[in-house]
Amino acid sequence: MPNRLFSTTFAREMRRLVFILPFLFLLVIGSTAVAQGNKPFTIVLDAGHGGKDPGALGKSGKEKNINLAVTLALGKLIEDNLKDVKVVYTRKTDVFVELNERAAIANRAKANLFVSIHTNALPKGAQGKGSETYTLGMHRAADNLEVAKRENAAIMLEKDYENRYEGFDPKSAESYIIFEFMQDTYMEQSVKLASFIQQQFRSAGRPDKGVHQAGFLVLRATSMPSCLIELGYITTASEEAYLTSDRGVQQLAKSIYEAIKKYKAIKQ
Repeated sequence: MPNRLFSTTFAREMRRLVFILPFLFLLVIGSTAVAQGNKPFTIVLDAGHGGKDPGALGKSGKEKNINLAVTLALGKLIEDNLKDVKVVYTRKTDVFVELNERAAIANRAKANLFVSIHTNALPKGAQGKGSETYTLGMHRAADNLEVAKRENAAIMLEKDYENRYEGFDPKSAESYIIFEFMQDTYMEQSVKLASFIQQQFRSAGRPDKGVHQAGFLVLRATSMPSCLIELGYITTASEEAYLTSDRGVQQLAKSIYEAIKKYKAIKQ
């Protein structure tokens, strides 16, 4: 019995290792490519969800629309004010983009930064306020794991996701062991950017929910510093009103823009 258990465990871990290796290869290739040539500083902006995937739902608003509005406003600020920066979007309209394709867009662009924009939610009856930013890593707390599970559940809308993600189950805590192998390569730069974003949110008067680590699929295969922002809680009435307002969209976009500008300045 112990030998059979060992064999089963070993086989399972080997399958996970095979799953991880292609992404580690992408990290090495991507970091080498970014270092070569005089390419423009490139930022990939990822508006989470879209199309058939609405994301979290409020009383009247949808996460996918908030994410896109803030992403487009942020992109315009960068394009208008940082002339030496190239902006690439994973989507600019209400379309569904698979999670692995979002990372692939960033890798093909040889991006310097990947910023994924999302909107948070809580179970019915719970209230929450504020913005938080995540980098890739193990789920250090149960709350972080629940956020990652909710965002990762988008893969279930993709065709043949069981095979394409090598058996990854967004609802299973065991699946998140893969992120233990991936979290260090760009961690310092990712945390620096995330910290700048949270500083700007505080300056704009947003409640600061902090910088966290969690196992987001959309970040796992990006070959550059990256983070995922949860703008606020669409399931809290006052937050939903702010997130869907022109003032809220512009203020959130401006905060992220100022953080990116600061990060870029220290990297030059």
